[in-house]
Amino acid sequence: MMGDPKEAGAEASPSGAAARGGLSLLSQADSEEPSAQGSALFLGGNEVKSRAVVKYSAAPPRTAFARLEEKTDLKLPPANWLRESAKLGPAGTTILGNSKKSKPFSSFGMAYDFIDSVGNDVDVVSDSENIKKLLKIPYSKSHVSMAVHRIGRTLLLDELDIQELFMRSSQTGDWTWLKEFYQRLIDQKWQRKKKSKEHWYQKAILSKFLYYSINGDGAAQPVPSPAEQQESSSSQQTHESGGAAWPAPFEMPASVSEDPSASSQGLKNDFVRNILWTFEDIHMLVGSNMPIFGGGRYPAVSLRLRDNNKPINVLTGIDYWLDNLICNVPELVMCFHVNGIVQKYEMIKTEEIPNLENSNFSTKVIKDIAQNILSFLKSNCTKEGHTYWLFKASGSDIVKLYDLTTLCEETEDKYQNPFTMPVAILLYKVACNMMMKKNQNKKHYGTIRTLLLNCVKLLDKSRHPQIIASANYMLSELFQLDEPKKEESSDSPLNENSDESYSEEEEEMADSDENGSYSTSSDPADDNKAVAIIKSVGELSVPEKYKSIHQIRPSCAFPVCHDTEERCRLVLSYVLEGLKSVDSSIKKESDLPAADPSTPIPLKYEDESTRGGPEGLEKQMALFLDKMGSLQKGNCSGQSGMTPGSWQHKMKLQLILKSSKAYYILSDAAMSLQKYGRALRYIKLALQSHDTYCCLCTNMLSEVLLFLSQYLTLCGDIQLMLAQNANNRAAHLEEFNYQTKEDQEILHSLHRESSCQGFAWATDLSTDLESQLSVSCKCYEAANEILQFSDLKSQNPEHYVQVLKRMGNIRNEIGVFYMNQAAALQGERVVSKSVSAAEQQLWKKSFSCFEKGIHNFESIDDATNAALLLCNTGRLMRVCAQAHCGAEDEFKREFSPEEGLYYSKAVDYYLKALRSLGTRDMHPVVWDSVNWELSTTYFTMATLQQDYAPLSRKAQEQIEKEVSEAMMKSLKHCDVDSATARQPLCQYRAATIHHRLASMYHSCLRNQVGDEHLRKQHRVLADLHYSKAAKLFQLLKDAPCELLRVQLERVAFAEFQMSSQNSNVGKLKTLSGALDIMVRTEHAFQLIRKELVEECDQPKNDEATPAADSSPDLNREEVIKLLSIFESRLSFLLLQSIKLMSSSKRKMSSNAEEDIVLQTNKQIYSQLLRATANRNSTLLERIEVIICLLEQLASGSSRSSGSAVP
Repeated sequence: MMGDPKEAGAEASPSGAAARGGLSLLSQADSEEPSAQGSALFLGGNEVKSRAVVKYSAAPPRTAFARLEEKTDLKLPPANWLRESAKLGPAGTTILGNSKKSKPFSSFGMAYDFIDSVGNDVDVVSDSENIKKLLKIPYSKSHVSMAVHRIGRTLLLDELDIQELFMRSSQTGDWTWLKEFYQRLIDQKWQRKKKSKEHWYQKAILSKFLYYSINGDGAAQPVPSPAEQQESSSSQQTHESGGAAWPAPFEMPASVSEDPSASSQGLKNDFVRNILWTFEDIHMLVGSNMPIFGGGRYPAVSLRLRDNNKPINVLTGIDYWLDNLICNVPELVMCFHVNGIVQKYEMIKTEEIPNLENSNFSTKVIKDIAQNILSFLKSNCTKEGHTYWLFKASGSDIVKLYDLTTLCEETEDKYQNPFTMPVAILLYKVACNMMMKKNQNKKHYGTIRTLLLNCVKLLDKSRHPQIIASANYMLSELFQLDEPKKEESSDSPLNENSDESYSEEEEEMADSDENGSYSTSSDPADDNKAVAIIKSVGELSVPEKYKSIHQIRPSCAFPVCHDTEERCRLVLSYVLEGLKSVDSSIKKESDLPAADPSTPIPLKYEDESTRGGPEGLEKQMALFLDKMGSLQKGNCSGQSGMTPGSWQHKMKLQLILKSSKAYYILSDAAMSLQKYGRALRYIKLALQSHDTYCCLCTNMLSEVLLFLSQYLTLCGDIQLMLAQNANNRAAHLEEFNYQTKEDQEILHSLHRESSCQGFAWATDLSTDLESQLSVSCKCYEAANEILQFSDLKSQNPEHYVQVLKRMGNIRNEIGVFYMNQAAALQGERVVSKSVSAAEQQLWKKSFSCFEKGIHNFESIDDATNAALLLCNTGRLMRVCAQAHCGAEDEFKREFSPEEGLYYSKAVDYYLKALRSLGTRDMHPVVWDSVNWELSTTYFTMATLQQDYAPLSRKAQEQIEKEVSEAMMKSLKHCDVDSATARQPLCQYRAATIHHRLASMYHSCLRNQVGDEHLRKQHRVLADLHYSKAAKLFQLLKDAPCELLRVQLERVAFAEFQMSSQNSNVGKLKTLSGALDIMVRTEHAFQLIRKELVEECDQPKNDEATPAADSSPDLNREEVIKLLSIFESRLSFLLLQSIKLMSSSKRKMSSNAEEDIVLQTNKQIYSQLLRATANRNSTLLERIEVIICLLEQLASGSSRSSGSAVP
């Protein structure tokens, strides 16, 4: 069953509702409650689904209708006739159902109010009278003339009153082309048809009947005089023609020009109620003015007046049935009259109307007609923004569809079409509405883009700059500049085709034989100007006759941007169009300083000599910060004279901000491609856009300040990378100076408001390394300063941390730069022995940078980077120490107090770095690096004190103590156990330290007299360090000379000990130990032999390579020197051994073991003498002899020891 007792509630306006002309918005619950269960009619076994939801209502609360007594004369007007009544509501006389003629733009008024439904959910928006007229086409001979517009998937239907249009054409001269076209192809003898007297008579008595029905107590008045009657009928006629008033083709409503979101004049939604009607699967937004009465036994009924002498025909029945379905009214009350005298009333249920006598019709056929007409229109009205004309001549069976926009463009200016402006506004409004929800549903991007492009296509740039600027801005907003790249994949909703917008070029025409749709042949009998034709209205009754079986191709799918640059370039093209619209609406070009958009604006490339270096930067930075401070107070104005708050001002701000973002993204993309010149050009344009924004903005938003901070951060990155890639400077410069025409035009628009020089200090391409590093640093400092202006620091902690990290990093870079410069100056200093003022100045600058950088990293708890900067500061202290080492003559040189001071400071900074890291686990690589540097510092300090002992200031013992302490500290921080890449270096360092300490104690022992305890202590320490040094050098494959030297010193140490021994037994024991050390040098000689053999083989294998690896040659002299010493010491030890053993042999205590050793030693000594006597031996031969002798010595000693062991 249809309807519900609660239906009456759907008409009530909530108290206090802000009504638009009496119209009030119902809550979702209220609007849907009456038909929450839907409504279905079961008629003759055919089911037709119908559901109606009242979305808006301007009607007053329903009251019961007054049943008129029999014999009431309806020709007499009631007392309240044509007067405004509370029961009729604010709509006044327009409440009368069919007395009101539909306006040509009525669907647009509804569409503006229900913008959410347009383009997406609803198939049709129209007046209920137009819907009824369409559904009655197969039954009616009367003419049909309607304008059809497509917005997304929604069709807007409006009556196109050709007679009214042509009357206007004869007065104004507009639309003459259509009049001629109509007369030529459709109606050769067109003339205005006047309404009959019978028509006005029926209108009058219906009006009086309805007034009687709402006010039964009103006393009947005498029948008006013929003059009054004439006046009444003319007033009706005037009202009717006035209702269809057409706006002049070139009129632009003031409201639209001021605010594109406002409805244009004459496009009001003035229906009593707007209903969302679902008929089968067709969703329609319908406007209705049918009066509905209710109360008592009849909660909702419609009233109809019928002449008893005229039976109800099919057309009337369909009319009544559809009205009740649309308004969800379950019953119809019919009042019968004869010549205006009331006879009787009859109550008919809505579902019974199709079965009335003389009015039988199939509801299923009506459903088929509705579906066929919708399919026909949707298949053929494919171009958004075009005005289509659906026309059926009176008495004809042929329905034709024309594209008036195409016809108009062939003959006259497209703006002659009065529908152009309302369609453009609606396209704009629907796009705006979809944009509000763009984040929720990105699949509509293609649709929004199509809507906006069609809107811009319809409008005249000179007449509607605001809408065009706004549409272009929205087009630019569709492209998410900062979206992750994964969204560009083929799965992205952005790349899906929109099924709600259709192509202008790719339309497929269906075969009429397959789907029975429409004829497009050029047969003379057909109209070749028509887009499509229905050959016979009878076809509309055939189920699914016009159901389209071909795929309608979607249009203007959202473009797939293959990379960031392409996306940004699209955005900038829309921004430029928007800027042009805004600029054209402010002033003529001649009113402003002349500038040619096609002429490149010079980028002002300056050499660093003209800039004043870092000092000039400081001044520019101060000016910049002053300007930023004034922005906070809102002291800004543009040059073009735009009024702050005007639409031009607001729009230009948005467009400029969008351009700055696009250029920033372009710069970032170029940066990642290592195109640093291009990146600097783009960030310059971004900052110029932002500078212009600052000039125009009256209240700087924190979000925009954050953008500026990000731009400056990126600019700092680019300047740093340019500084580090100086070898490719020419290519970077060429990229920097290149400009596209689009960029020039955007810059031209920016120059209308500002000089764009606010950030010139940050974006110039310098050729000087120091200048580039300074600019980079200033960019980061400015970015940091901006974060301090408002509470941006706490709102954007990640960006703040990034800025401080970059500040710390650039200060480290500058510190290293100054430190390297100081070291270079030091290397050049030959004549002058004292430290120059320039060097000291560079030290101060470097130290200041490191100190600030450390503070930056410490403020964000970045211990690792802070440790690295502390490490670099330590290195600077060592550079300072080295600078003081050349203050005296090399021969008189002593380790100076200044050197000691700076090395001590270096140690302090390295220790601070280790404390900053805490443990090695935090960052092993940095920890190892700092440890190594600290070990190196201690080692250098100890070595210098040992080699250049400050004996003029300190006692020998104190120096020895300090050297020993420093060496042991160096050893402590030298990690020989960890298997890292630095392990061999650490082992070599540790071995060298042990060697130096052993040598020092050995020297002390030689020079020391008295204090036996101290001598014994030095002897033990020397022996310990010699053995450790030998052990570590044996682990290394590339230090045979060092190993040999240590072993020779050990032998010398043994010889020194032997000289102080008195007993032969003690001396023999020491000699045996010394020879044992000699035997252990075999490993070193084997390594030397290997290198010499490789050196000899190399020229044979490859003639070109000897020079490539000459490292063995470097050691040859030292090897010869050490070999000579070794031969003499071995000879001496063997001789002493033979002498001592021979003298002891005379005694009875000699034994067999000693005989073996003595014999072996004699043989070896003999061979050694013969070998050394041969002056012609090569180095390799000499070494092989030594190896052979050592092997013999080793085997001899092992035999003797072997026989001694039981």
